Amino acid sequence: MLTTSTPVPSGKRAAHVVAENTEKDIAPASGGPAPRADDPDRARPGRWRWPTTIPAGHRWGRYDLLWRLAAAVGSGLAQLLALPPYGWWWLGPVSAALFAFAVVGTRPRRAAWLGLLAAATLMVPLVSWQDVFGVDVWLAIAAAESVYFLPMAMGLTLVARLPLWPVWTAALWVAQEAVRARWPLGGFPWGKLAFAQPDTPFVGYAALGSSPLVTFAVALTGALLLWSVLRAAAAPRDGGPGRARALAAAAVGLAASAAIVAGGTLAPAIGRPAEAETVTVGLVQGDVPNVGEMTVTGERMQVLRNHADGVHDLADAVEAGEYPQPDMVLLPENATDIDPYRDPEAERLISEAAADVGVPLLWGMSRFNDDGTRYVQSVVWDPETGPGERYVKRFLVPFGEYVPYRDFFVRFVARLEQVSSDAIPGTEPGALDVAGTTLAVGICFDVAFDQPVREAVAEGGQIIVIPTNNANYNFTGQSNQQLAITQLRAVEHGRPAVVVSTSGISAVVNPDGTTSYTSPEAEPDIHVAELTAVSGTTVATKLGVVPEAVLSALGLGAVVAAVIVGRRARGGA
Repeated sequence: MLTTSTPVPSGKRAAHVVAENTEKDIAPASGGPAPRADDPDRARPGRWRWPTTIPAGHRWGRYDLLWRLAAAVGSGLAQLLALPPYGWWWLGPVSAALFAFAVVGTRPRRAAWLGLLAAATLMVPLVSWQDVFGVDVWLAIAAAESVYFLPMAMGLTLVARLPLWPVWTAALWVAQEAVRARWPLGGFPWGKLAFAQPDTPFVGYAALGSSPLVTFAVALTGALLLWSVLRAAAAPRDGGPGRARALAAAAVGLAASAAIVAGGTLAPAIGRPAEAETVTVGLVQGDVPNVGEMTVTGERMQVLRNHADGVHDLADAVEAGEYPQPDMVLLPENATDIDPYRDPEAERLISEAAADVGVPLLWGMSRFNDDGTRYVQSVVWDPETGPGERYVKRFLVPFGEYVPYRDFFVRFVARLEQVSSDAIPGTEPGALDVAGTTLAVGICFDVAFDQPVREAVAEGGQIIVIPTNNANYNFTGQSNQQLAITQLRAVEHGRPAVVVSTSGISAVVNPDGTTSYTSPEAEPDIHVAELTAVSGTTVATKLGVVPEAVLSALGLGAVVAAVIVGRRARGGA
């Protein structure tokens, strides 16, 4: 049995119960009535008073450490199962609640390693698809991602000593994810609380404050659930006004949680952008040989031919009346790794495909420089004038598309030499004019970050397009995880989105985050979809990084306040 502030019985039963807090550690609940000096219940043995905080030294019963260990592991597993490919999204708030249960009330040092345990339980299986680069790379990335949860766990146990602690704990989740998405090497935001909510009530908050506000809503809901459970568990069993107040407080917490969930369904209507014209878009998933192997770049000409053939197949299907005539055709990242600006055969294959379908193509390719470096980009290829506008990928995958500190790392990991050329990141937003419609383009890894798609939409992008190459990761869950992030981006910016992949999953996403089409994995595929382009921007697009900065500042400010209050309390003791 878990106990919070229940009184210690007398007699033999006292040996079986652990006193959790002394009366000096307990204060009236925020918003609740304080006990009066003349209250006859005040002096009654077993008098229960509402705790607003969880002070240092708090214990969850006799088996405190066991409960905390179980909660830490449960938190990691709950978030893992909330994310794709499992998609049990309702476990997101449960994960945040269990994380707080594991660390609050304990000392920061213990909170740190409990947080690390929770993070490792999540991250090791979540990024297991990184083992394509080697088990050591996979585990190193999982370990690096887990480290960010240590300071957050330490912060949670500090801010839990303050009134309104559910708010501060939720804000600290935002701060942790903000740092993890930026440092080092540009960041790695995979596994955010927000990314488990692609088409759920919570995702609506993305339209107001991007992924940070979704994370805040999920974490706050979880913290309020824990707040409610603790108050219900602490209610005295002998009846009286104390029990009624405790259960009323628990009910208020549950009602607040329900209000947060309901609010997410209404949020996208605030400042919703206007619909514009209908655009017919074709998708080509050409597939690649040796799916899931690092040798995919060794079959470069076959990959190029597969995608050129896909365009021809789409043209034939349109001519046969199977699909309407598209206004444009989208192809994935790395649809050719042979530079058509340097190779006449590659240029011929792409030009013939464009001429056959008769509309502009958006073709993903590598452009090589004289010094051996390259750009990963999507190029608008007109059937009459050839290559035109282009977008260069801004967020590159470390050790996959480039090797940082190459001379140092290759000395210890020889297989990194397979990354024979280092890609150079772009600097400009991906707003490309294709057949009169402005596309907001973000290539593959770009979509995991708030900035690239946001800036492309702000520059006039009417439809979000995510060309990607997931051939190394088919059937590992990575493609599902990336699709979920794209679904969030569609809601965030109030626009339809298209994912076009070399080998799946290609998809068409509605502005509400639902999908209207998904392709099979590791198979060639063509599809045509009618989409409604959108003009204008959502609140989230306009505010940009402001919600994340404000929420992060709240969380970090609460930590500072908790430290100051703690020092003053010790000084006055």
